[in-house]
Amino acid sequence: GERGSADTNRDPRGFALKFYTEEGNWDLVGNNTPIFFVRDAFRFPHFIHSQKRNPVTHLRDWDAFWDFISLLPETTHQVMILFSDRGIPDGFRHMHGYGSHTFKLVNKDLQPVYCKFHFRTDQGIKNLSPQTATKLGGTNPDYSIQDLYDNIAKGNFPSWTFYIQVMPFEEAETYRWNPFDVTKIWPQSDFPLIPVGHLVLDKNPGNHFAEIEQLAFNPNNLIPGIEPTPDKMLQGRLHSYIDTHIHRLGPNFNQIPVNCPYRVRVANYQRDATMAIDNQNGAPNYYPNSFKGPEPTPNGAWSTYDATGDVKRYKTEDEDNFSQPRILWSNVLDDGARDRMTTNIASVLKLAAPFIQERTVKMFSQVHPDFGARLRNKLPHFQESSEE
Repeated sequence: GERGSADTNRDPRGFALKFYTEEGNWDLVGNNTPIFFVRDAFRFPHFIHSQKRNPVTHLRDWDAFWDFISLLPETTHQVMILFSDRGIPDGFRHMHGYGSHTFKLVNKDLQPVYCKFHFRTDQGIKNLSPQTATKLGGTNPDYSIQDLYDNIAKGNFPSWTFYIQVMPFEEAETYRWNPFDVTKIWPQSDFPLIPVGHLVLDKNPGNHFAEIEQLAFNPNNLIPGIEPTPDKMLQGRLHSYIDTHIHRLGPNFNQIPVNCPYRVRVANYQRDATMAIDNQNGAPNYYPNSFKGPEPTPNGAWSTYDATGDVKRYKTEDEDNFSQPRILWSNVLDDGARDRMTTNIASVLKLAAPFIQERTVKMFSQVHPDFGARLRNKLPHFQESSEE
């Protein structure tokens, strides 16, 4: 949601972590859902524009929202999760966190595997009903912030178990779904969760502005052994986050204490620009040089992999948009959850233009005929049309 929106709005929640390791900072910049709306970063600005207020009325624009969704079926999977029970978590303590993207793990012999990161809440999943969420939005719009702060302050420290999924390089070549498509999951039946750690939140910030507002999560902050992949959305974020942080906090945002890799000696050629706190005295700011400037570290070497095919713009709109949503509808949701999801969708889809409603119903019917039929029966537009 936009700045200042209620914590209880139906919207994806961010789930970002900064690990201050002995090899530098590692930032995992994810969400509370394992997937995302679009698979190509070129579409991300358009998706965001479709979520904004109407430029004339300055009201929430449900025409724009559903117009974009229904014209781009790759959004189906995430939209279904958004309008499911999990679309409104009961505070931050009761939701999972995901890295969402596919990353690469590399051992000391530079042998790689692909992986996904999961943080599963130890408090258990709990969600708010739309009615309770609406009420809290008026009485306590900061509900989730307060719940998290108060529980940490009381010593009731929330925790998450850290898991990874691992896919061998060879399997990625032949797997039934594109492993780099962020609109799809890796089924746990194919790639089981492997527990690797535990996350506990045991201290509240000492100052919100210094430690939260100035915090800059950056997918480029990787450490030896964790590397990016051909995931198109991840590739786009590797560029956009740095650009945004420079605009928001200035070119020296990594010198702000909360962003500084304080557990390792910083060795770079950064100098000057606004808000330079440590300007490295007379050290050279070019490479190579003859004055003992930083040298590349061997353990920072990236693994290599072969790539084939033509370099060109590919159309990716039709890369199997419905098989995983169909599994979600048929095998994961029970009948009550299906009914609540279609009710949630209908409650806002009815605010869009009739032709957009019709196109959206056709899109969800491709997931499952029952999905489209239930939705159609809950939309006044279709009831009025049948009466005519």
